[in-house]
Amino acid sequence: MRAVSISLAILGVTAALQAVVFVLSGSVALLADLIHNAGDALTAIPLAIAFLARSERGERWAGYAVVFAIFVSASVAAVESIERLIHPQHLEYLGALAVAGVIGFAGNELAARVRLQAGAKLHSAALVADGHHARIDGFVSLAVVASAAVSAIGFERIDPLIGLGITVLILRITWQAWQTVRAGDN
Repeated sequence: MRAVSISLAILGVTAALQAVVFVLSGSVALLADLIHNAGDALTAIPLAIAFLARSERGERWAGYAVVFAIFVSASVAAVESIERLIHPQHLEYLGALAVAGVIGFAGNELAARVRLQAGAKLHSAALVADGHHARIDGFVSLAVVASAAVSAIGFERIDPLIGLGITVLILRITWQAWQTVRAGDN
């Protein structure tokens, strides 16, 4: 429970800080990262319920809920990125956008460490899957930094392209998390 609560707080703060920058910048790459980080924070809730109930079956279903949340975040990111490719917008506050990417990286890495350590200690496939997912998300957040840098030199379509790239990575993470949770069933 402690690991789930700590990672919930870390990712919640990360998503809140990124939300402020999204409102200022309008970046869909950041939106994709923000949606995913907020979704990751919320996945802590079914894990906490399963751990409180001390139910192996509940933990397995919590793992499936995590996979579903990842998939939904990928779908939202894809739709928004495609919309922005069709209707491009100028980005504002590129420095703040780059900082938001770094914040996303740091928040995800901290959450990953907490979840992986606790998952290994507890032999929890769901928590380990969530930890690996958070670690990869940290690197995905660095793509937001790239979006700010390339947008600064005038290529504004990079932002939705990076948003789509993040979506592809989120879908890959979805598949990996699904396999990890299913392996826990065997």
